[in-house]
Amino acid sequence: MMMPIDEKYPLVLASASPRRTRLLARMGIPHRVVVSRVDEEGSVENPEAFCRNLAFLKAKDVGSRENGFWILGADTLVVIGSKVLGKPVNPDDAQKMLSLLSGKDHQVITGFCVLNSLGVIAYSESVTTTVHFKPLSEEEITGYIRTREPFGKAGAYAIQGVGAFMVESVSGSYTNVVGLPMCALIKGLMQCGALRSFP
Repeated sequence: MMMPIDEKYPLVLASASPRRTRLLARMGIPHRVVVSRVDEEGSVENPEAFCRNLAFLKAKDVGSRENGFWILGADTLVVIGSKVLGKPVNPDDAQKMLSLLSGKDHQVITGFCVLNSLGVIAYSESVTTTVHFKPLSEEEITGYIRTREPFGKAGAYAIQGVGAFMVESVSGSYTNVVGLPMCALIKGLMQCGALRSFP
């Protein structure tokens, strides 16, 4: 039987995202970071399934090096219509993404996977949040890209940062847009026994 998450047996986060580790820290969940070596590229036919599968692969990779701990993998995509937006590779890419999102609804999908010490999936889920952007001028887009904040973020923006100026409304989990749907995650951690109680 696995020990529940505590200071001695912290959750292992298979992600380099500082936003995810900040969310866990803010909720008081003991954890440490071990970055996965999984390639995040791939064909996306079903965004929800893609996110869940990539989250599993990240957790599995880290789990092969970390024995006896609960492992959390996660992946986030931004979807507008049938187009999937990952992380921009350069300023032109960021400009195209932000222009596409301007004045429209888009969906932010985060898949997460919790593995136990045997490498077995203890819990897996994907959560979707709808975000609406105000219409953006070319000057606003250029100015935002100049802050360098769009880089390293799916969809080329950070809702918890300067990028908040673009967001008119959010329907669903706000923390999901940041990188982890905390309500669903805590429910999952409780359900599989990783957390004994919360808060």
